[in-house]
Amino acid sequence: MSTNKSFSTETSERYSRALFEVAKETDELEKIENDVKNFQLLLDQSSEIKNFIQNPTQSTNAQNKLIGLLSEKLEFKKNLKNFFLLLIKKRRIFFIKKIFESFIKLCSLKRGEVKASLVSSKELSQKELDDISGDLSKSMGSTIKFDYKVDTKLIGGLKLQLGSFMIDTSIKNKLKKYEQAMLEN
Repeated sequence: MSTNKSFSTETSERYSRALFEVAKETDELEKIENDVKNFQLLLDQSSEIKNFIQNPTQSTNAQNKLIGLLSEKLEFKKNLKNFFLLLIKKRRIFFIKKIFESFIKLCSLKRGEVKASLVSSKELSQKELDDISGDLSKSMGSTIKFDYKVDTKLIGGLKLQLGSFMIDTSIKNKLKKYEQAMLEN
């Protein structure tokens, strides 16, 4: 067990690996991944549901009823519904956000995808994003998926972070380097 990881991170990773393995064994990985993403959207859009599920003072019966209703409405696979019920029983449901983030990462890794952060000074077209992703994917030998944002404070250029690898071609960064060089002289 790594001493750098918090209890919640360790627990979340353990549960996400368990869900991943069950989904893989039952050949439901793609469907469960989509269900998880839909559930994440629901949590992001409904603070009432999020607060209800993650509130430790809620009774397990009330949480079970809500999960049963959501499972039926969103047509969750039985294994995912049972996973929710296990989390409620073990009083780990408040880790759900971390568990599902870790699960999505495991699914991406299985497909050979690598996550990268791309920040540009102006809005890029989908074709430009696809070209950047394609070029990087070729050179890295993996499929690159971007978390893309626009930051007008960059003035011009791009910032790309791929794991610990960082490329910063922004004018803001260049101005900062010139400022540091002038202060050193």
